[in-house]
Amino acid sequence: MGQSVELEVSMRGKLEVGRPRIWLNELSRVGLAEFLATYVMMTLGLGSVAQVVTGKGGFGTFFSINIGFGLAVAMGVHIGGTVSGAHMNGAVSFALCVYGQLPWKRLPLYIFAQLFGSFLAAATVYGVYYDAISTYSGGNLSVTGERATAGIFATYPAPYLSVLGGFVDQVFGTAILMLCLTALGDEKNKPAAKGAESIFVGLLVVLIGISLGSNSGYAINPTRDFGPRLFTAIAGWGLDVFRAGNSWFWVPIVATPIGAVLGAGLYRVCIQMHHPAVSEQYQEKDPSEE
Repeated sequence: MGQSVELEVSMRGKLEVGRPRIWLNELSRVGLAEFLATYVMMTLGLGSVAQVVTGKGGFGTFFSINIGFGLAVAMGVHIGGTVSGAHMNGAVSFALCVYGQLPWKRLPLYIFAQLFGSFLAAATVYGVYYDAISTYSGGNLSVTGERATAGIFATYPAPYLSVLGGFVDQVFGTAILMLCLTALGDEKNKPAAKGAESIFVGLLVVLIGISLGSNSGYAINPTRDFGPRLFTAIAGWGLDVFRAGNSWFWVPIVATPIGAVLGAGLYRVCIQMHHPAVSEQYQEKDPSEE
């Protein structure tokens, strides 16, 4: 990381030494952007959950959580979109590596930035809602039960959901996410409007939440789930965060990358591989349209 001093010409016409400007190398810029995008996304998303849970339904519903996470993702895209791509999701980063859109050597950087951003976001929401959580839970930080609060930070399966059912749920949800993200970025099909990509990505998250969210809270993101879960284990909820739901914690970690690879692959096989070449597009074009 280097440091340079810029020379600026003042309005009086004199040459003055400006403030030092810090220049970061590419990896540092990418890592910081991915961290900040993830941090903001997760802070706003988890905050929307904390508000509903501790407010006993008086400050929102499950639908408001979906809207909150969708808008939070949109803001994250605005923050890191042109620098890191604003993946904010380890499964997305993994799938991009599988299909050659992201170098494998950069995957650890993305995963670390996402985990650290998610962990710090959970700590922030815990601090902001500390009094509300303490009052709601009666000072007992529990993972299950009527006054459970661990679900503010990480996902847990519904009582009726088996581990196998949850695994399928996460594979399918993440596959739908990645399939649609691939479609939104496909310049040869019907991509999201230029400059409005964040809106479409946010709406996609809302749609997945209101259609596939009830089984297990639609983690569809391993780093989003594990970072806050690790925080809760340290902050007072204990190792029950890993035992609950028949040791549910591993499902979002393993199932989501599988789903992301399948979803992107399905779109490629059914759509992308069959796009005509540019020369063929011109040949097929009706002369009357010119």
